[in-house]
Amino acid sequence: MSESDTFTLHPIGHVHTAVADADVPRRRRDIVSTIELLPRYAAALRGIEAYSHLIVLFWMDRATPSAELTCHPRGNPELPLTGVLAARGRNHPNPVGLAVTELLEVRDHCLTVRRLDAYDGTPVIDIKPYDDYDRVEAPRVPAWFSARARSPRER
Repeated sequence: MSESDTFTLHPIGHVHTAVADADVPRRRRDIVSTIELLPRYAAALRGIEAYSHLIVLFWMDRATPSAELTCHPRGNPELPLTGVLAARGRNHPNPVGLAVTELLEVRDHCLTVRRLDAYDGTPVIDIKPYDDYDRVEAPRVPAWFSARARSPRER
């Protein structure tokens, strides 16, 4: 593929949540959302209730594209300037969001999950079960991230 190649993604559903936009303060671990799949994908959920957690990929359709390739993580100028691919934020070349969520309920073509930090109406592009294959024990992370993770207000 070259830089000029394009491809098309189609949403398989949408997020329903009380988190409407970026102005709403939130704590990721407290957010409960419903993912409503398009009815034609209902059969794709067969067996998903056996999993406790899911990986949800979504299109951050409200993200403002940026040509910048570096940023201060979480917009905090106290953190080191970092390449956007080394930071979990919205200013990536493609606004793909990823969240590991707790599956609370499956009903028809809807999933109720906790920890999905997507806004109301956000398009969902894929869902994958989270299992032991994806688990990494004690990953290496930058020192600034470790310090931030220990801070109670950042969790």
